[in-house]
Amino acid sequence: MNKLKVCLIGYGYWGPKLARNFQNSNFFKLVSVSDKSQTNLLRAKKDFPFIKTSKDYKKSITNNIDIVVIATPTNTHFQISKFALKMKKHILVEKPISLSEKEVYNLEKISKINKKKIFVDYPFIFSGSINYIKKIIESNRFGKLNEIESYREQAPVRKDVNVVWDLAVHDLSILFYLLKSNPIKSKSLKINNAQSPKSDTAFINLTYKNKLNVFIKNTWISPIKIRLMKFKFKNAIIYCDENESMYKIKIYFKKAKQAKYSLEVPEIDLAEPLSRLVNYIYKNIKNNERNIFDNMNINITKTLKKIS
Repeated sequence: MNKLKVCLIGYGYWGPKLARNFQNSNFFKLVSVSDKSQTNLLRAKKDFPFIKTSKDYKKSITNNIDIVVIATPTNTHFQISKFALKMKKHILVEKPISLSEKEVYNLEKISKINKKKIFVDYPFIFSGSINYIKKIIESNRFGKLNEIESYREQAPVRKDVNVVWDLAVHDLSILFYLLKSNPIKSKSLKINNAQSPKSDTAFINLTYKNKLNVFIKNTWISPIKIRLMKFKFKNAIIYCDENESMYKIKIYFKKAKQAKYSLEVPEIDLAEPLSRLVNYIYKNIKNNERNIFDNMNINITKTLKKIS
């Protein structure tokens, strides 16, 4: 089987994780890495001795490349993505794709002209836990969904974007994936607690149709890592904890006329979300299927702009 050839732009914090998942796939082959840092290029060469390296991303996006994976600072995403699409390459871009709605529209227009696909690294929509909850919502198993709470605490402090663009983008991608709509009301409070380059903590309130309320807390500054979502249905409360290695989903049923709950822990798919994303990309390209990202990117960007 001929594997699709991958060029990775950016080998800092997230690039190595993407490189590992593409190289471990049966469908892709990492052939080149570009980064402005010689130290990062040496690290990439040590991790993958067979690859070509370059400080100039334009020299790395050669004719034999099928997909360009972009893991660079957010303010570089548009120019690199635009160049790759015009070179008629599919692209996977680290979140957020852009800070500008206009740039997202522009990229989508170029992708359609060149008949190439845009994928964005929203990893949690490929997690077994979130897809389990998606089935719960669609089946109406526990009745009306009344409220969602989400807590994402502890992450590397970034200089290019604030905590909303960095962490809330995960929540918004999950919410759009599950609810298939944008909030009708939004409010946010952003704080700088640790003299970070950008706002490092955010409290966000969203209201969706059918009076669904969502509360989100995002912060880079925390002694422990938290990735917890609570889904409060009429007849049950589901805890989704991505930090759990095995028991990521816990379903609590309130006993009639009691303040006690019974607990159910279902089996879910524990495959790494990035691995599932990589498989999705291959299948989507090969079969030329409808891309779930097509409508998602601009809607997420619009909401991020409102609350950031």
